[in-house]
Amino acid sequence: MPLTINFTKMQGLGNDFILIDARKVKLDGLDLKQLAIDLCDRHFGVGADGLLLLWPSTKAHYRMQVINSDGSEAEMCGNGIRCLARYAYETDQLTEEVISVETAAGTLLPAIIKENGRISGVEVDMGEPKEIKNEKLKIKNDIFEITEVSMGNPHAVIFVDDLEEIDLGSIGPEIENDPHFPNRTNVEFVKVISDKELEVLVWERGAGETLACGTGACAALVAANLAGKTGRRALVRLPGGNLDIELGEDGHVLMRGPAETVFEGKYEHE
Repeated sequence: MPLTINFTKMQGLGNDFILIDARKVKLDGLDLKQLAIDLCDRHFGVGADGLLLLWPSTKAHYRMQVINSDGSEAEMCGNGIRCLARYAYETDQLTEEVISVETAAGTLLPAIIKENGRISGVEVDMGEPKEIKNEKLKIKNDIFEITEVSMGNPHAVIFVDDLEEIDLGSIGPEIENDPHFPNRTNVEFVKVISDKELEVLVWERGAGETLACGTGACAALVAANLAGKTGRRALVRLPGGNLDIELGEDGHVLMRGPAETVFEGKYEHE
């Protein structure tokens, strides 16, 4: 008998996910890596950048597991946690607007943002950036000056004058898979518009070019602030839309942005 899996397709700035509520379906014994690959295939599956699994937690209200479209597992996902928080808030009809979510990068506290009684977005305290260092990386015949930032997952931030000159599909995977990064890395090319505005292109580890990356936007603001290119708060423009990122005086990074449900469906797993 095939297993019927209910899912919710969600997106944050076009960074899209298939969310499965693992409290409501038995996933025991399933190859979750292969499930993510099958579901996320944009031609033969539902299509998404990644699979989000909502599990019960003994440490927080919920636990989030993120599996990329290539089957690899991510420690964290900024756009994904906003989507999961909105799903949980609406599905479980919560009254508290601050939700605790256990992730492989620690427990985070997304908060539902409302305007006139309606959900307008989600704010997430992403914690403190770690392992920040500047490096020079040689890729083929080019030298890239990168700022490495961990937002629970690894990022390589590169400042450029013109994003249109970046062949993301060519250079993105080269940097992602360079031996310098033993666990691979996310890649952000960043153009500074002003001290309050950045424009970012993203190559995500395990997913490729995406319309947005929440942790990548956070890493970009952290790197820009440390380099004296921006203040502590900036609007980060991504191909799929904008995120409001702030580096608080306590060193924590706040991310504010949308999360939307696209549709719900059923998947018959043989």
